Amino acid sequence: MIEMSLEEIALVTAGVVHDAEASAVVRGAASVDSRLLEAQGLFVAVPGEHLDGHDFAAPAVAAGAAAVLAQRPVGVPSVVVADPIVALGQLARHVRGHLATTRVVGITGSQGKTSAKDLLAQILPVAGPTVATVGNFNNEIGVPLTVLRADESTAHLVLELGARGLGHIRHLCDITAPQVGVVLNVGVAHLGEFGSREQIARAKAELVESLPVDGLAVLNADDPLVLAMAACTSARPLTFGLARSADVRVHGLTTDSTGRPAFDLVHAGRTAEVRLHSLGVHAASNAAAAAAVALGLGFDLDHVARALCDAVVTSRWRMQPQERADGLLVLNDAYNANPDSMRAALDTLVRVASGRAGARSVAVLGVMRELGASSDEEHASLGRLAAELGVSELVVVREEARPLHTGALAVAASGGWSGRSTLVPDADAAVALLRGAPERVGAGDVVLVKASRSEGLERVATALVSPTVDS
Repeated sequence: MIEMSLEEIALVTAGVVHDAEASAVVRGAASVDSRLLEAQGLFVAVPGEHLDGHDFAAPAVAAGAAAVLAQRPVGVPSVVVADPIVALGQLARHVRGHLATTRVVGITGSQGKTSAKDLLAQILPVAGPTVATVGNFNNEIGVPLTVLRADESTAHLVLELGARGLGHIRHLCDITAPQVGVVLNVGVAHLGEFGSREQIARAKAELVESLPVDGLAVLNADDPLVLAMAACTSARPLTFGLARSADVRVHGLTTDSTGRPAFDLVHAGRTAEVRLHSLGVHAASNAAAAAAVALGLGFDLDHVARALCDAVVTSRWRMQPQERADGLLVLNDAYNANPDSMRAALDTLVRVASGRAGARSVAVLGVMRELGASSDEEHASLGRLAAELGVSELVVVREEARPLHTGALAVAASGGWSGRSTLVPDADAAVALLRGAPERVGAGDVVLVKASRSEGLERVATALVSPTVDS
């Protein structure tokens, strides 16, 4: 973070310094978690539904924070403001204004944001220090916190931008002023909040609409709603994808027996081979998006391809392979779920299992949230897909996800599936079922675990790879 005195922080946020000299300096990054503070950093006391950050102000300062950004006096060095979240954004906008040589990249899309961001963050550092979003801190709190980790030495700032309504991305762009905008896709994640894919597209388009005339709009040539965004930006468009018309093209896409994709990356008449560590054919699109950003910024194709080949999955629970001593392979994709990412995950599960002699494919699936009126049909459709793909065993977690179960059973009833589907009440029941029946899952099999974040199905993945599991 750029060093700032409390007096300067108060000026930027229209706040008042309390219990400290105005000349006191904040040197470390900001945090809303008192357990993750940097020395001499800024603790932002956010009132929450269950916990109030103000209750942790004194411990935060005792642990090394220089000061607190608070809504009321807290008895330790602080700047008191009307709204700490609004003030956090104001601070981030102020710091962004001092990053004169930093190139800011914003990434949005219905799925793949974190994966594309992680890949890009492993391509860019050859040109200088790179700061990127940690995990998926992509909202009005997480984005400013990421900006405040940057300083004048930062060459690239890579930001994941999320939206739960119209105007959200525009607000984040007002804070961060990106020069490069990436739109990965328009799916049905958060359909319940937006109402239609067209409304989701309008929200995602706010990123490219916010770019400067000398900026770069990186757009998915395989998604018509994204490709159409070229008409609503003054920035230079650069497309990526499998389409022959894409400026940065994925050609000859295959997967090996472990589910890892390989392809030729084609740009400006040149070709480079890429073999990813990430699982699933969908990873190729995220890699092409990251490559397009780097190539659009002037990076060499050979460097980009090498960096993609070397890149590892850095964010947990995103198609994370975990193997038990007896060869049971768990694909822990429990961080989040929507219909598009579920389809990609099921495809990957079947591909990986088919590459392992005698392996059975087991899908432990839970609720997908925020789908609105289409929720039951989306779940049922994925149940049918799991059966049609030939998944050996389907374990559906929670009554709310029952349409997944009934969708699979409908295919079985028509003679189109010989597998088995079981509905269980919770994650613990899923673990008990799979642990207690070796014929359902055992050595050499492949298990996919996936649901929305609120379902906490990573507990199933952890339990299955635990050495205490009977095998």
